Amino acid sequence: MFDIGFSELMVIAVVALIVIGPERLPRVARTAGILLGRLRRYAADVKADISREMQLDELRKMQQDVADRIASAESTVRQELHDVETSVGNVIAPPELENAVPPAPALCVPPGTFSDAPAASPPAADTEVRRP
Repeated sequence: MFDIGFSELMVIAVVALIVIGPERLPRVARTAGILLGRLRRYAADVKADISREMQLDELRKMQQDVADRIASAESTVRQELHDVETSVGNVIAPPELENAVPPAPALCVPPGTFSDAPAASPPAADTEVRRP
């Protein structure tokens, strides 16, 4: 941080010894060391907080980017699904036949259609049916 050499530190120590005195110099040096340590810890904490905030900001940007991509993919999938449903609907019921009337279902099947056996003849009208 500061560019202080050994000779400059010695000059500062001699001036401090003369100004402060030999009795109070150890206590002042200890207090200065404690304050310097607190200052360094405070600077390290500030750096760590700034770093965390930057990482948190990057994570928020990444989260927003992922959310945008998911929304885009969902929109694309919905559009493709709609296109497929439309095309399948056109294959099953073409637009020109949507208003056409479907043919009536066959109500009876002609005899002999499903088997080669001769059709049973209906009972004669003049025969009597006995009831028990």
